[in-house]
Amino acid sequence: MGTVTRLGITLGDPAGIGPEIVAAALATAPPAWLSRIVVYGDPVPLERGARAMNVRLPSVEVVGNGLGDTAIPGRPDERAGAAQAGYLEAAVSAARRGEVGALVTAPISKTWARRGGFAFLGHTEMLAERLAARDVVMMFAGPKLKVALVTVHCPLADVATDLTTERVRRVVELLAESMVRDFGHAAPRVGVVGLNPHAGEDGLLGDEDADIIAPALAAPCPPAQLLGPLVPDAAFRDAVHGRYDALVAMYHDQGLIPVKLVDFDESVNVTLGLPIVRTSPDHGTAYDIAGKGIARTVSMQRALSLAVEMLARREPPTG
Repeated sequence: MGTVTRLGITLGDPAGIGPEIVAAALATAPPAWLSRIVVYGDPVPLERGARAMNVRLPSVEVVGNGLGDTAIPGRPDERAGAAQAGYLEAAVSAARRGEVGALVTAPISKTWARRGGFAFLGHTEMLAERLAARDVVMMFAGPKLKVALVTVHCPLADVATDLTTERVRRVVELLAESMVRDFGHAAPRVGVVGLNPHAGEDGLLGDEDADIIAPALAAPCPPAQLLGPLVPDAAFRDAVHGRYDALVAMYHDQGLIPVKLVDFDESVNVTLGLPIVRTSPDHGTAYDIAGKGIARTVSMQRALSLAVEMLARREPPTG
């Protein structure tokens, strides 16, 4: 018999829109998966979120710590910060024990989580350390674009010096692997976007494309087809029109501006390189609208549905 693993959802900051978007995602979750979902968060804010969104919560397991029960929407504090950190710690501990094969994480506040005792910059850094992942990659998956980033929160002035052939290659490999395993492409076409205008124009506009990026593409990466370095101003349009199945971008805004332009509401943040599936909505805590029942829920719903699809593809067949 194959192993049936569970899927965890973390509530995020109970003072933000996390309770609302999680409640909405649960209300539209595949019924067959409800018995396999566990929510790491307190029931009081989750039920409050369901009322705000006017949805009915299905019966799922909820594992909380009580710290979020007093949270007030739009008014974050240290207690809410400790609550969201605790939800994440409980979920990751379950993943380490092999109880959870996928995590869908609602937004946390880096500021308030840190004040509540969270020692990491964000979800990704914490997951990488706790799950002993040597290399992780931030990918954004939408209906029209799938883009992985080589550098993430790096000042633009430092991008060229932070790029290495080894890092570009590793991102390419992890993206190609995910396109086959998680997205069902038998032979994905992976486009690698250049750093400089016109991909360097044969060195006239910079040497990084020829000296750093091109060598990363020299070796085959079967079954993927690697293409690049691509001219940046044309690559994303070509991808939208189906020329590439996924792209590798060199820096944050190079990849995120087109993603948010064409897939803003439906883009999902996926962490590649972890031993588990991890997805999250592509937005923050939105304190200004928390508790009002007007949060846009599409990204969280897509994060859950994508996690279900990815976990289903990774599971061994039953029988």
